[in-house]
Amino acid sequence: MTERKRFIRLPEVLERTGFSKAWIYRLISRGQFPAPIKLGDRAIRFVESEVDEWIDQMIYSSRNKAA
Repeated sequence: MTERKRFIRLPEVLERTGFSKAWIYRLISRGQFPAPIKLGDRAIRFVESEVDEWIDQMIYSSRNKAA
């Protein structure tokens, strides 16, 4: 079965990560955070599963650095 993709807005990304808008955009520009999808001239969204995967990777790498 195909996984359903869901878009989330920037405020939800900020809430999930605890980061500021400026920091999220800095990470995106460095290629260190999933890039948003442009839906229109002034509308962007993030793919929820990509953000969740990024969070999981951060947790994994943080916990396995000491090991």
